[in-house]
Amino acid sequence: MPHFFVESKSKKGEKIIIADADNYRHIARSLRAKRGEKLLLIDENQVQYETVIEKIDNNLIEVLIEKSYKSLRDLEFDLYLAQSPLRSEAQSFVIEKATELGVRGIYPIVTDNCALNKSNVVKKIDKWQRVMYEASKQCERALIPKCYDVSTLFDIVNLQKFDKIIAFCERCAEQTLRDFVQKTPIMSGESVLVIIGPEGGFSCKEFEFFDKNSIPKITLGNLILKAETATTVALGNIVYEFENYRKS
Repeated sequence: MPHFFVESKSKKGEKIIIADADNYRHIARSLRAKRGEKLLLIDENQVQYETVIEKIDNNLIEVLIEKSYKSLRDLEFDLYLAQSPLRSEAQSFVIEKATELGVRGIYPIVTDNCALNKSNVVKKIDKWQRVMYEASKQCERALIPKCYDVSTLFDIVNLQKFDKIIAFCERCAEQTLRDFVQKTPIMSGESVLVIIGPEGGFSCKEFEFFDKNSIPKITLGNLILKAETATTVALGNIVYEFENYRKS
């Protein structure tokens, strides 16, 4: 069932009026939807609507609400990613998979070995936000994550908004993720920041920064993974370990 984001103010009684140009064009033109077909809609309050199309005219679509309920397509903790951007399609892959894995936001960080300079990263923020939006639609996310402005490790850590900060390192790691969560399990409602470096890895100065700020350096095992692979594996394992601990 196609999934689209709408505003709660578009709800009129038992109907929803879809009048914004992007949604209208996608539904009426790209999908060539017809009267009687079903759409899955979600608003900014994370209310999901199962609907059926009643009318399509030249500039709006009217749907009837068959069922509504609170969306469950969200994590029970706030997961954030601070990541050194990669070149070309590799970064779009990272953004897409991070969105699928439930991140609330991504902080692009310029590290010592970053593949892109700051000015290039700034130009791509809007593109990456669009990737997040499309990925959120495809995997029925309850909320669209945010791609923040380019920053540095120092700036992100000094936000002091995270309950836990962990850095995944291919070298100089001190413990596995399982060891870390067994000692300090991720709890519901917590805010967790995951730091992932570039293809060239973190510099000695950045490892010293982690040590100085008591940021655990976590290994993903003996294999050396490409940065986009490491990001997917790291986030997936964090979600798994949270669910595993919650059910134990």
